[in-house]
Amino acid sequence: MSTLLHTETSTTGIATLTLANAERHNAFDDTLIVDLTRELERLDADPAVRVVVLAAAGKSFSAGADLGWMKRMASYSEAENLADAQKLAKLMHTLDTLSKPTVAAVQGPAYGGGVGLVACCDMVFAAPEALFALTEVKLGLIPAVISPYVVRKIGASHARRYFVSAERFDVQTAQRIGLVHDIAPRDEVLPLARSWAAQLLINGPESMREAKRLVFEVADRPICSELNQHCAERIARQRVSREGQEGLTAFLEKRPPNWVRH
Repeated sequence: MSTLLHTETSTTGIATLTLANAERHNAFDDTLIVDLTRELERLDADPAVRVVVLAAAGKSFSAGADLGWMKRMASYSEAENLADAQKLAKLMHTLDTLSKPTVAAVQGPAYGGGVGLVACCDMVFAAPEALFALTEVKLGLIPAVISPYVVRKIGASHARRYFVSAERFDVQTAQRIGLVHDIAPRDEVLPLARSWAAQLLINGPESMREAKRLVFEVADRPICSELNQHCAERIARQRVSREGQEGLTAFLEKRPPNWVRH
């Protein structure tokens, strides 16, 4: 794993994945993108990991693209740029579709692709110092790869504003438009994220995975007989699953289910 990433996994299964390039404000380049993708894939495949907390060291959560990487991109051909962009797309897709809950602890500014990382997480806690911006148009570019995740998170109306204005917006605005869930003092953001991660350990891991899938399956679909049937089939299947049976039995027997960790 890159020295610019650090993973710490608790005995209860909470993995804290930290962007550790504080000197460069946790900006990422093509190498870090690949390493971060691989580490997320490793954590997703590790049965001992139940929740992933995404954090960052230093003053910034992520400044987006590294200057050296941008210099190299400027000389790439269109085909080379496509291959490069596909790596970033894979990172965003991997984080977005991780089978385990993801909790972001945003202690400082997040720009460009850093906003994409935030938008891909299930729960987001941020400090008052956090600022956000989608600055690509200032460079004659567009936030294309991260756009599906950002637009889904904040909606088309807000995306149209912030994609074209490239303006910075504060954490209160980020919370109002749905990018951030809760705000806490800077030194409490990571403890808060970990506290919520610990609370998630009382939930069924397979059920949380299926609940995440359910959101993707029903979001923005018209409510109709087909969707109602799909949802009925999903709960019926979950009730007879091993985890569903254990959860119902534990509830009736007034005991903790076997997946609870302390």
